Amino acid sequence: MIILVKRPFALAFLSIFMVSNLLLGADDWQIIKVNGHDYLTVENIAKFYGLTANVVPSGEKIRLEAVKNPLEFVRGSREAMINGARSWLCFPLVEKDGKILVSRTDVAKTIEPLLRPQRVANVGKVQTVILDPGHGGHDKGQLSRYGYEKDFNLDVARKLRPFLQAKGLRVIMTREGDYFVPLEVRAQIANATRNSIFVSIHFNGTNDDPNATGFEIFSFTPRGAPSTSDNAAAPSSLSMQPGSEVDAQSMALSVCIYHSLLGHIPEFDRGIKRARFAVLRLTRVPAVLIEGGFLTERGESQLIAKKDWRANLAQAIGVGIENYRALAGKKPPMLVADYRRENKSPPVEFVAPEADLSLLNLIGESAFHSSSPTPAKTSTPAAQAPRPASSLESAVIVP
Repeated sequence: MIILVKRPFALAFLSIFMVSNLLLGADDWQIIKVNGHDYLTVENIAKFYGLTANVVPSGEKIRLEAVKNPLEFVRGSREAMINGARSWLCFPLVEKDGKILVSRTDVAKTIEPLLRPQRVANVGKVQTVILDPGHGGHDKGQLSRYGYEKDFNLDVARKLRPFLQAKGLRVIMTREGDYFVPLEVRAQIANATRNSIFVSIHFNGTNDDPNATGFEIFSFTPRGAPSTSDNAAAPSSLSMQPGSEVDAQSMALSVCIYHSLLGHIPEFDRGIKRARFAVLRLTRVPAVLIEGGFLTERGESQLIAKKDWRANLAQAIGVGIENYRALAGKKPPMLVADYRRENKSPPVEFVAPEADLSLLNLIGESAFHSSSPTPAKTSTPAAQAPRPASSLESAVIVP
């Protein structure tokens, strides 16, 4: 692992960094070609940021939460720690002639906007937040014994909306009730709204690892790079797949929201990631997709089913959005360590809840799975269950 440790003096030469194209003088960066791709040495990066590069034996895990330790890399890996949160590079580190190298793409597209989001051009200009509760209607999303993902997504968005409105932000929901909205329509709503950001709310699930837990957040994969879940760069990602003109702003939004999530709620850090999900690919405004925990893990599904926990999640997202808006004033965002110093409340206890009334009123009792099925009673499928009178069914709100 390579650790870049911050020097105790201020940085006086940061304004020369151009995020979009990494247009720097030849004296500032020494480009090294590896298989036709541009790389930079760790020492070169450290010198630019005013850091000291220390190389420690591979395989050691070092976490320095109490001090400002902005960059940690792992040999041969895409995993990194940037300002105390796990982040995933587009390309793994490589070694050549005894030098450890980081891709030029990652310096411009990953490290810079995550390390110094306040320096991204046109960042923080937001008047409207498009909240996108994932799934809906026949598309139920992930499933836990306490309910469907689509309903938890909607509930978090409903809890988040008044928080943002109280901060003076306009809020538009891509769906208000339990109905299906095509992915392209969700993106169209955001694209038709000036000075907007797009925040898609989801919960996770997996069939491969029942013990998988934690938060993660996604923004769109840059052109020419593989997504985080890809093992290698496919030809389609290197040439055919377009990038995003608001890539840096989306990464800045990711870092603001993600640090708030980790700082407020003690969940496992799965990292700031990249993906080509349709809602990210089709959206032309700063956009992120949040995965707020795993419905397939017993303890985490219990937490997600608690209305107070979902309220805390919504508030943490809201605080992150507020921090993103503050970037317009070139103010650095709060980091996970800052939140944890402020937040000294004990972790949320893992207590199995009953289905809470807020979701029962929203989706109907028949949508829940009983913890101990009774053979004499046949449950009605949620999609065909009669809707309670309090359910909100409406057309998609289009600005």
